[in-house]
Amino acid sequence: MQLTTVKGKTALVTGASSGIGEAFAHRLAAAGCHVILTARSEDKLQQTAAVLRDKYQVQAHCYPGDLTLRETPAALFEKVQRDGLQVDILVNNAGFGKWAPFLNETAATYEDMVQLNVDAVVQLTHLFLPAMLARGEGGIINIGSTGSFQPCPYIAVYCATKAFLLSFSEALYGEYHHRGITVTAVCPGNTRTEFFKIANADVKGMPFDTPARVADDGLKALLQGRNYKVIGFGNYMQAQSPRFFSRKMIIKIVRGLFEKRVGPEKPHPAPVLR
Repeated sequence: MQLTTVKGKTALVTGASSGIGEAFAHRLAAAGCHVILTARSEDKLQQTAAVLRDKYQVQAHCYPGDLTLRETPAALFEKVQRDGLQVDILVNNAGFGKWAPFLNETAATYEDMVQLNVDAVVQLTHLFLPAMLARGEGGIINIGSTGSFQPCPYIAVYCATKAFLLSFSEALYGEYHHRGITVTAVCPGNTRTEFFKIANADVKGMPFDTPARVADDGLKALLQGRNYKVIGFGNYMQAQSPRFFSRKMIIKIVRGLFEKRVGPEKPHPAPVLR
């Protein structure tokens, strides 16, 4: 049976201390859904949880942890199991990116990015999906991006991780939707969060959505049984552009959009072998 309401359910939200993750926590709680929150900052998690309990009268559990560490997803799963909590909805939101020429960032930075944006999503999905299947009902939201739909020079690794999430989500949708599990890739464009500060991004003059809109439209898409949802009509049209232009032309267009918004390429140090 497909998930049609979140009232009385329990959702696990990663990256829940700010931005889109925090907005999802509020949106879910407002609909009567209990929440399990995880992020690196315990103080921010506790503050968010206290607000949710007081404002919406739901249960809010906090499990601080760093999902860039490979052992964290399994440790989180064990803690949730130990405390007897059932996860009906999984919101894989935690992630980060960098706007820069590829060689300006270290390989270690990209390894952390792939671990957080991709590996942790795969691990958490693999851990929590079996119980959803056993119950015959569940929902998974993976936060993609408009960058999921085309290669993005100067944001190469980040957009590659988001392309993975779109493909991964739709493949799992195909495998499990007929068994009561909806997997939805929610793909926003620029959103007013701390992401751009961390990414060192120049976003002057660019349009933005709010985290609340992303959470509202994303949850609605999940409950409608959608396989993906691009937030906003303009972003939707941008996502469709690879259907109308050659891939080479798309690369040229995107390069032109971003090359003036990143710093100059730094001198390249010799690779560090591990």
